[in-house]
Amino acid sequence: MTFWADLSITWRDVLDISLVSLLLYRVIVMIRGTRAVTAVYGLIILLLAYFLSQELSLYTLNWLLENFLGSLFLVIIILFQRDIRNALSAMGARSFFRRKVVADEAFSELVGTALYLAQRRIGALIVLEKNVPLGDMVGGGVRLDARLTKELLVTIFYPNTPLHDGAVIVRNNEIVAAGCILPLSQGVQERRDYGTRHRAAMGITEETDSVAVVVSEERGAVSVSVGGRLTGELDAVRLKRVLRNALEK
Repeated sequence: MTFWADLSITWRDVLDISLVSLLLYRVIVMIRGTRAVTAVYGLIILLLAYFLSQELSLYTLNWLLENFLGSLFLVIIILFQRDIRNALSAMGARSFFRRKVVADEAFSELVGTALYLAQRRIGALIVLEKNVPLGDMVGGGVRLDARLTKELLVTIFYPNTPLHDGAVIVRNNEIVAAGCILPLSQGVQERRDYGTRHRAAMGITEETDSVAVVVSEERGAVSVSVGGRLTGELDAVRLKRVLRNALEK
């Protein structure tokens, strides 16, 4: 009873605990299902080894781990630099007023184009910009600033045209640029069924909150990449549903 009688909690303590809990929750949500989880497990094992080496008087091991963990903050930044950058980008780009990424008319044009290209086995990669700006990717392509239409998209991705190998970036219902070069995901190199377009779609959605639509010229299939994860073999109904859900998040 003495402990509880001496315990004094102010509103600042409650606020402090709530903010730390919220921060830890967001970190767990951010790294769940990513490669960062295995790195966290590795750090936990090192911490356990450090405390065990103290208890068992393993002086050499304890000295090595103590020096290593002394730079833990720097180690965390190096290990999770990509995840930290993505989290900060998402935080800075978050808006209280959600804007519509593409209007209904442009949405229909996009879905119709993807299915049209898939039927004819014409490869395509279309990236829909959301809150994180893709200005650096746009700068590496050919600026268009044209209204999103099926005719223009088909013309861009038609085989042997100058821009068909790159990605198209869509912003506010407009095709901002074509022939854009995107970062490739490094986690799917062993997947032979994933070509360069699929790796680029996963790469750009790993680093930003954008949504990528991929059409495979080998299989004639449409896929959507969100958050570095690819949902493939989509028909018209599933493509609309997956895209709607991804754009409304």
